Amino acid sequence: MTARAQTSQPELRLRWWAVALPVAVFLGLLALLASGGENTTAGGMDPLTRVVEHLQSTLL
Repeated sequence: MTARAQTSQPELRLRWWAVALPVAVFLGLLALLASGGENTTAGGMDPLTRVVEHLQSTLL
């Protein structure tokens, strides 16, 4: 029998922001695309303002 050499591989761990940041960017762009097709009147809010207000109400 031959002994197999055991190699120690470093453990790969992602930081929390490495996952959260791309998800947040994707959701923000998706929200902009989803709200971009609507017709707004002269007194209506622009889509970016609506997204920011929606995020504020969700997070607070």
